Amino acid sequence: MSEAKGTAGAAGAAGSPGADGGAGGRHVRVVLVDDHRMFRTGVQAEIGQTAETGVEVVGEAADVDQAVTVITATRPEVVLLDVHLPGGGGVEVLRRCAALTADTESPVRFLALSVSDAAEDVIGVIRGGARGYVTKTITGADLVDSIFRVQEGDAVFSPRLAGFVLDAFASTDAPPVDEDLDRLTQREREVLRLIARGYAYKEIAKQLFISVKTVESHVSAVLRKLQLSNRHELTRWATARRLV
Repeated sequence: MSEAKGTAGAAGAAGSPGADGGAGGRHVRVVLVDDHRMFRTGVQAEIGQTAETGVEVVGEAADVDQAVTVITATRPEVVLLDVHLPGGGGVEVLRRCAALTADTESPVRFLALSVSDAAEDVIGVIRGGARGYVTKTITGADLVDSIFRVQEGDAVFSPRLAGFVLDAFASTDAPPVDEDLDRLTQREREVLRLIARGYAYKEIAKQLFISVKTVESHVSAVLRKLQLSNRHELTRWATARRLV
């Protein structure tokens, strides 16, 4: 059953419940894109009380195809976008919604909201067109504030992550795209990073909500694609690229 849902007819005009009152007159229409239903439910409960926060959640999606469909149908001001999604990840959503992002009159702006704090994830979605990147440790109040700042056109980052972006875009000798890393899927990169940090297969399976057998398959695929022999070589490879 599809988890995507949206309310394309929600206009978010001055007469809507969140257009005045406890939100101080602020109002923003938001779509949540995350492949974990429980997380979406939690975010909805935390920020979606429109009369208090001014945030109106007009749609949800669990993968790339659903996200593109819902975003196109609802045309929200802001999309909360997870980096790792079935179907190609957050970068693929940004690519397929590029025309909406570039709309000069009513742009759809993207704020990445992810458990990942890896530099390549941050830089990837910012290069893809996102206006900011915050991690899932953010408080509800700070997330609401970040959403409104992105709606207004600001760039928003969790403090430590801003440095990644500055380094990547300000440095004249920034490294080129890593072709080896680009061979890996988003899930394989997640497994790679956790292996390099010393996690056991069972721990990785628990953290990523997958089976141990699936972890083993991902590790085998990573080793094959990178032409490495074992997890020790993999750890050295990841450390050399500052992926840990």
